Amino acid sequence: MTLQFVHGGVDRDGTPLHFHVRDGRFVGINGDAAAEGAQSVDLQGFAVLPGLVDGHIHLDKSFVGDRWHPHQPVNSLRERLAVEKTAIAAAAAMADRAEALIRQCSAFGTVAMRCHVDIDGSTGLRHLQAVREAALRCADIMRIQLVAFPQAGVMSCPGTAAVLEQAIAAGVEVLGGIDPSTLDGDADGQLALLFGLAERYGVRLDIHLHEPGETGLAQLLRIAGRTRAAGLQGRVAVSHAYALGEVPLARALQVGEALAAAGVAIMSNAPGSHPFPPLRALHDAGVRVFAGNDNIRDCWWPYGNGDLLQRAMLLGYRSGFYTDADLMLALDMVTTHAAEVIGLPQYGIAEGRPATFVAVRADHGPAAVAAVPGERRVVVDGCWL
Repeated sequence: MTLQFVHGGVDRDGTPLHFHVRDGRFVGINGDAAAEGAQSVDLQGFAVLPGLVDGHIHLDKSFVGDRWHPHQPVNSLRERLAVEKTAIAAAAAMADRAEALIRQCSAFGTVAMRCHVDIDGSTGLRHLQAVREAALRCADIMRIQLVAFPQAGVMSCPGTAAVLEQAIAAGVEVLGGIDPSTLDGDADGQLALLFGLAERYGVRLDIHLHEPGETGLAQLLRIAGRTRAAGLQGRVAVSHAYALGEVPLARALQVGEALAAAGVAIMSNAPGSHPFPPLRALHDAGVRVFAGNDNIRDCWWPYGNGDLLQRAMLLGYRSGFYTDADLMLALDMVTTHAAEVIGLPQYGIAEGRPATFVAVRADHGPAAVAAVPGERRVVVDGCWL
């Protein structure tokens, strides 16, 4: 691989930055000038950011790569699931749609993602197999961590518990869950099953939680307690956790202290019509907060293009983030925080690590979040895409 000298850029703080790329890795960061024979790459003032990391996406659901599917209103979650199954069955091949979305996300600078994939007693592992096929096609540009997501419930959907174990045997690294009380009707049963499997097989957990108010807070406290008891600190996340944004801040922070002590992370995508967690306050209390695009152009909503900088902007906009420090937190949620939650190895701009980054036309990280610049250069393992 050609030795490159990359110069003329700035880091996320706006400090001048230069480095070499040798054998696909960073070397000589802000060290000596160009080595003899190095190919010169002038970034012309672009800000060099770590590759973007999507902490929550549904590749199996999206209609990117297919025709436009008009949104269909429904009256219940179960009705939404039925509409989705029908629409997906009539859509283009799932592996092709998933690949189209992966490549679209990659063009914006995403280099890794945690993908929730529907499994249940009737679907089995079909979605998982299709998404894995797409992931293999894109292995040179994207690291994908798969979550076995029991969208229709765990205890209330016959056969799902067995499929979760089949998913683990097939190599899935994370188990999902969903609304243990309001959807599944058996909070203790669902959580006991999920945490039991996590302890037995060493997998991570990422539980969708849309339950409201005090019901949702009680669920979060159950999850924190089980995480501590199982010794799974740093390996459990809760996605959405709307309840934290539906109660007074002091009450949310009481629960936040328990989450921080248990090392339970919270994912938010700044959903359009829902309250969502107080991200800055939770972060300051020690909770790892991270972000993802969630649904993109599917049966749940028609919005989204896969751009995580745009998602960070939406998080900041809806959270009232105005200072550079707040905007940097939004950037962290789609870079370093998400990478830590999914356990991404060798991540970031550091000596000897893979030269994987996105350069954007911005003065620094906060400006990139606020303006969402379109001009970008994406590099994965030293290869300019």
